[in-house]
Amino acid sequence: MNYFREAINLLEEYIPGEQPEEEGYIKLNTNENPYPPSPLVRERITEVLNQGIISLYPPPLGGKLREKAQEVYGLPLDWIAVGNGSDELLNLLFRLFLDKGDRVAYPFPTYTLYRTLALFQEAEREEIPFPPDFSLPESFFSCSAKLKVVCNPNSPTGTFIPLPQIEKLLSLSSCPVIVDEAYVDFAPCSALSLLREFPNLIILRTLSKSFSLAGLRVGLLFAHPPLVRGVLKIKDSYNVSILSQAGGAAALEDMEHMRKNVEKIKSTREWFSQEMKQLGFLVYPSQANFVMVKKERKDLKFLYKELKKRKILVRYFPQWPDSLRITIGKEEDMSTLLAAVQEIIEG
Repeated sequence: MNYFREAINLLEEYIPGEQPEEEGYIKLNTNENPYPPSPLVRERITEVLNQGIISLYPPPLGGKLREKAQEVYGLPLDWIAVGNGSDELLNLLFRLFLDKGDRVAYPFPTYTLYRTLALFQEAEREEIPFPPDFSLPESFFSCSAKLKVVCNPNSPTGTFIPLPQIEKLLSLSSCPVIVDEAYVDFAPCSALSLLREFPNLIILRTLSKSFSLAGLRVGLLFAHPPLVRGVLKIKDSYNVSILSQAGGAAALEDMEHMRKNVEKIKSTREWFSQEMKQLGFLVYPSQANFVMVKKERKDLKFLYKELKKRKILVRYFPQWPDSLRITIGKEEDMSTLLAAVQEIIEG
C-alpha cells in the first residue's frame, strides 16, 4: 500500500554526488575543499567535547555561530539565520513562500535541487534558459513568480552574474529573490552590498566550500528581519548541532586561513582550465571551485566511467551529457586527472 502524497510519488529525487566508502579515490565530484579547515575548528570542537555539554541541546538560534557571522559580515543579529547547510535553508524558503500551484522561476541549467524542492511543494517551475553568455535571461526580469532564485556563481557552470544584473532583477521583481552564494568566496564580489537597499533580497551562504566544513553542515542566511522571522518560525527547534556551531564559529574567526586556501584553489583553477583547453575541451569561465568542461556533440559518460575505473571521480549529469563538472583539487590530483584524460582520449 502506498501512503505517500501524489506529489511525492511523482517526485524525481535529488541525487547527490557519490561518496565512496572504499579508500583511494581522487574525489573531484562534489566540490569539497581539498585543504583542511582552520586549526581553530578542531580546537573549538575538542573544547566542546571536553566540557561534556553534548548531552545538552544546542542554542536554538545558533549562539556564537550567529554572533560571529554578525561580526564578520557586518549585519545586525536579527538579519541572520543559521541552518544545517544552505540546503536546509533552501528547503525552508521554498516551504515558506510556495503553495501548490505557485510559480518559482530560475535560470537554467542550475542547481538541480531547486527543481526537487519545487516539486515537493507542488509548485509550478519556470526554468528559463540562459543565453550563450550566461547573463540573466531578459524574460527572467519581468516574469511573474512567487519566488525567484539565482545561483551565483552558478552550478554546474561556474559562471558569474555581475552585480548590476542582480540589482536590476531585484528592482524589477515584486517577489522574494534568493541569491544562492554557495561559491561566492571564489568570485569577485557578493550581493551582500545590496542587502540593505532591497527588502526582497535573501542571500544564502555555506561553510562547506571555501571554509572546508562540508561534513559539519553549516549554512547562513542574510535577509531583512521580517524574512528572517519567517524562517525562524518554521525551522526545526535545534537544527544546527552544538559541534557544528562551535566549528562554524571557529572557521569564521579565521578568515585569513580561508582566504589563503581560496587563493590556492583559484590559481589551480586557472592553470587547469588552460590545460583542459589544450586537450580540446570547451571550458566555461568559472568563478567557483570547479570547472565545467564540454565536448560538442559528444556524450562524456564514457570518459566519466573510464576515470572512475582509475579511481578518479568527476560529476556526470545525464541531462547535460556532453559535459562534466570537475572540482578543483590539489595540483597533484589535477595533474593525475589530466594525464588520465589524455590517455583515455588518445587511446
